[in-house]
Amino acid sequence: MTLEQEILTRPVEEREPVRAFFAAHPAGQGAPIAVVIPAYNEEPTVASVVRGIPREIHGKAVEVIVVVDGSDDRTAEEARSAGALVCDVPVNRGQGLIFMLGYWLAYKRGSEVIATTDADGQYDETEFDRVLEPILTGRADFVNGSRRLGTELTTDPVRHAGVIFFGTLISVLLRQRITDPASGIRAFRTVIPRTVKLEQTQYQTSELLIATAMNGFRIVEVATTMRDRPEGATLTKKGPNLLYGMRFARAILMTFWRELQRKRRGA
Repeated sequence: MTLEQEILTRPVEEREPVRAFFAAHPAGQGAPIAVVIPAYNEEPTVASVVRGIPREIHGKAVEVIVVVDGSDDRTAEEARSAGALVCDVPVNRGQGLIFMLGYWLAYKRGSEVIATTDADGQYDETEFDRVLEPILTGRADFVNGSRRLGTELTTDPVRHAGVIFFGTLISVLLRQRITDPASGIRAFRTVIPRTVKLEQTQYQTSELLIATAMNGFRIVEVATTMRDRPEGATLTKKGPNLLYGMRFARAILMTFWRELQRKRRGA
């Protein structure tokens, strides 16, 4: 299948932005490591995040792909000015779908490893060395950053309690200790999103983590830092804590049940 044929299989909203992306950044010519950043109205912070990402990690080149999710500000322009490869989708589709598009763009560019972070500046980009090391040395397929193993500088006690609760729930389901199921800084081999099923439009952090584990890939956690949203960052888009928690729980349980049924059918 040609690239154009593949583009035609993408959702209608993505086709022209993807064509423009590959016209500027041809397929097959990317760096071994791609940092994918979804961004919705992050004009104040996205440029500093992009500039903070190392362009070489453990001897491998790094490129930054920012996928703009229907922003109505200058997020795309700020990301480009900082050196990112930008795919500017004009319709707000949800973080999960935007992540899936970013993973596909990185794959078509030829990346071997994908890393992620948020565009709001809450994560420390200098910690990518630590996050990527277990993959680049062959010890892991998926690395999850953990504020509980590292440093949590956020001030929302409800979100803190939620991380503990959902980490415990996922640990019980997977029979593997997971301390931070909602981390936005992580890395994984490009083959993972090409192998596991992803369908969550918004709460994909837990879906990707659970599906990866239940497909037999090796997961490790490393200590990372999570800061309060910096001054000038847009307000959180996750909604009230209770509603967010209910939706996050639903994504966890739906993914676990789906993957459990898949394993039973394959047995």
